[in-house]
Amino acid sequence: MPGNSSRRGAIRKGASKKGATTGSGGQRRRGLEGKGPTPRAEERPNHKAYKSAQRSGAAKNAPNARRSSGARRDRTSSEIIAGRNSVLEALRVGVPAATLYVASRIDSDDRVRETLKIAQEQGVAMLETPRGELDRLTDGAVHQGLALQVPPYEYAHPSDLIDPELPGTPLVVALDGITDPRNLGAIVRSTAAFGGHGVVIPQRRSAGMTASAWKTSAGAAARIPVAQASNLTATLKEFKKAGFFVIGLDMDGDVDLPGLELADRPLVVVVGSEGKGLSRLVSETCDQIVSVPMSSAVESLNAGIATSVTLYQVAVNRGLGSTR
Repeated sequence: MPGNSSRRGAIRKGASKKGATTGSGGQRRRGLEGKGPTPRAEERPNHKAYKSAQRSGAAKNAPNARRSSGARRDRTSSEIIAGRNSVLEALRVGVPAATLYVASRIDSDDRVRETLKIAQEQGVAMLETPRGELDRLTDGAVHQGLALQVPPYEYAHPSDLIDPELPGTPLVVALDGITDPRNLGAIVRSTAAFGGHGVVIPQRRSAGMTASAWKTSAGAAARIPVAQASNLTATLKEFKKAGFFVIGLDMDGDVDLPGLELADRPLVVVVGSEGKGLSRLVSETCDQIVSVPMSSAVESLNAGIATSVTLYQVAVNRGLGSTR
């Protein structure tokens, strides 16, 4: 009927997909209730502040985060050595290596053949790698088809060097602000050569045991431990509590090296950087400041050389032949 059809059309026109527009019969009462205050940006999953807070929290809770000095071991990140000469030199001096990457269809020469031979003798894993992947691993360095992955160095804890079971009179070298890994390697080598028991470096603002330091040490890093200290001044005080005397090297010292009377005692020799020398707190912690006499024509010695001269004099004062 015409009347009924117009009525149905009116109903359709007045309705919507969401239901009737006039009244809800009490069915939407909950939807009208308040939902409380708006959450902070950090609590809303779709907000960039939320994602930033999540990343920050993950970093703080990461199991490998270095937040405590009580850990017995600490590690640096792994390192990639690139180039035929560099890789071969590293293997020759015994730098610990995890993997040797060799480019597919590499043009072999004497260096490549010797590298492969030494790697095989040392049990280093060898992987044939596309050149594009080698470019990525070496960050675009000139690798000449060879790259060597050096695993993170395993540092000792400073307390390991206070062990009363160590042979001979304890002798430890501590570095304050030495940032050149070659200097570190040279000092490790001298420490081993003159009967030292270990080297202590700070965790921050200091060179670490990189492949360059390993090579300069000429294998000595495999024979004596290198320890990391979260706070060098506090670590030196711990050595003093254990009966060590602490001497610092500085060109304006209280005592000339030949007149050092503490050489026959348990000793920590602290070496500062060439530019800044010893930091104030470290200097104040030392029992004596010792200087190396030299010609007025030279202002200062390289940190590695100064350490070698000092350790030699200590060894002489102790009776050179009796060092371990």
